[in-house]
Amino acid sequence: MFTDTIRRMPRPQEVALMDTQQLRKTFLVTDLFAPGELRGVFTDLDRLAVGGVVPVKPVELPNHKETGRAFFLERRELGAINVGGAGVVHADGKSFALDRLDCVYLPMGTRSVTFESADGKTPARFYWLSCPAHAAHPAAMMKQKDAAPVALGSPASANQRTIRKYIHTGGLQSCQLVLGFTELAEGSVWNTFPPHTHNRRTEIYFYFDLQEKVLVHLMGEPTATRHLFVQEQQVVLSPAWSIHSGCGTGNYRFIWGMAGENQTFDDMDGVKPADLR
Repeated sequence: MFTDTIRRMPRPQEVALMDTQQLRKTFLVTDLFAPGELRGVFTDLDRLAVGGVVPVKPVELPNHKETGRAFFLERRELGAINVGGAGVVHADGKSFALDRLDCVYLPMGTRSVTFESADGKTPARFYWLSCPAHAAHPAAMMKQKDAAPVALGSPASANQRTIRKYIHTGGLQSCQLVLGFTELAEGSVWNTFPPHTHNRRTEIYFYFDLQEKVLVHLMGEPTATRHLFVQEQQVVLSPAWSIHSGCGTGNYRFIWGMAGENQTFDDMDGVKPADLR
């Protein structure tokens, strides 16, 4: 079930005037998962669509009028990471078995996509992102163990974390989608700090493994910051001009996904903490 409303992003000067409910309605997605359903939201952030599916029984990826095409991935590509029990993604006769934190990439031109759980009592939970594409790359998957880890931060600054890149120029090839996840070490609570922006790409964050913990996601222009309180398996939409940083009441994981003018992971404009307002 796709929502009929496209999430449209306001200008920075409008965000500075928004109240709490307006911010949450615009930038926060809270209900992506429901047993037996596929849910999705279209955005005007580089035409990214974000969604989730809990296939208690097999669930097909439907088309939507917003694609303007005969099938959903006719001119789009899609990446999905499993955050639940073991599952399988079937795509045009190929099957990809994904355990928890494994990733699959499906290219432009993929006609048939079905999500399935290996065990209906412990269903898979696929978080997915899709963006427009103009070139097709091979459908492929990557296991968590095969995603080269990148260690960042330190215990002293409470931001010791490991980044795992799946869909990027050195991993699963795509047209413009970039996808991976970050996990914080025990005792660390800050992600992506000091913050940054990257005007060449927009980004979407999916926070998970928070359990009962909560997280403050910082957003907005560096000199006019705002915040959102985020809970388990909620999504924050981040325009290119906005910082995207967070601090939780304990460690957690988050999936980051990007699309835009380039796929260069470290092409970003850093912000000095002392300059934040």
